[in-house]
Amino acid sequence: MQRNTFRIAALLAAGALALSACGGDGDDTEATEGGGGDSDETLTVGIKFDQPGLGLKDGDEYVGMDVDVARAVAEELGFSEDQITFKESPSAQRETMLETGQVDMIFATYSITDTRKEKVQFAGPYFVAGQDLLVATDSDITGPDDLDGKLLCSVTGSTSAVNVQEAVPGVQLQEYGTYSECVEQLANGTVDALTTDDVILAGYAAQEQYAGQFKVVGAPFSEENFGVGLAKDDDRCEEINEILNGLWEDGTMDQIIEDNLGGADYTPNADNNPPEAGGHCG
Repeated sequence: MQRNTFRIAALLAAGALALSACGGDGDDTEATEGGGGDSDETLTVGIKFDQPGLGLKDGDEYVGMDVDVARAVAEELGFSEDQITFKESPSAQRETMLETGQVDMIFATYSITDTRKEKVQFAGPYFVAGQDLLVATDSDITGPDDLDGKLLCSVTGSTSAVNVQEAVPGVQLQEYGTYSECVEQLANGTVDALTTDDVILAGYAAQEQYAGQFKVVGAPFSEENFGVGLAKDDDRCEEINEILNGLWEDGTMDQIIEDNLGGADYTPNADNNPPEAGGHCG
């Protein structure tokens, strides 16, 4: 992101000047990043590796909305790009990874819930998603009520499709192992719709190979508050809340969303975004 690039460049330039000013005097003390501690301090961040548009490992690169939010927060905390290590954080392992110190924080479509707050704390929310439907661009499906008699793709073990089935008993479920398989079936017309959080759907729709083929219906029927997962004893929670609110105020979040999900012509639900970060620390 341009804003982050300029800021990191300024930090590096300032560090270079400081080192040149003291060069030759025998002082081996390392320079520190503003507010972040020693220059050899690192930050391990848990992300998803398999969610296009949100958290994706692409070769040696890490891309997506969650990844960019993590980088922006890390920068404000005083960490440079080369001090960040990204680590895969599967959904079922997130609390354990924080509790055991395998990661310092998690940005991974991590919904804030009371059950999870018994084990970890959350900064945020930094984004509010909602369960929605992904359909073909020319589909006449505008919401769950239009799914009667339609074939809805479900990931095995997912509750999202079951929620729709309870509301629309006439919908037919077709299960696959991953959302990627569901998207493939939607592309070839085997199923009529796919359901999960709208921002996850937008990430799949934004993939280059599916350009123009899909649309997110835009009628979310739930709320998922994405937060930054932190260990219970991490005292940076309130500071991160301030940073997250600032990212919305200065337009950084809007740019992150456009950079990663713009290909899906996706617009966050304005009733829920921007959210006010706070209230989940401790």
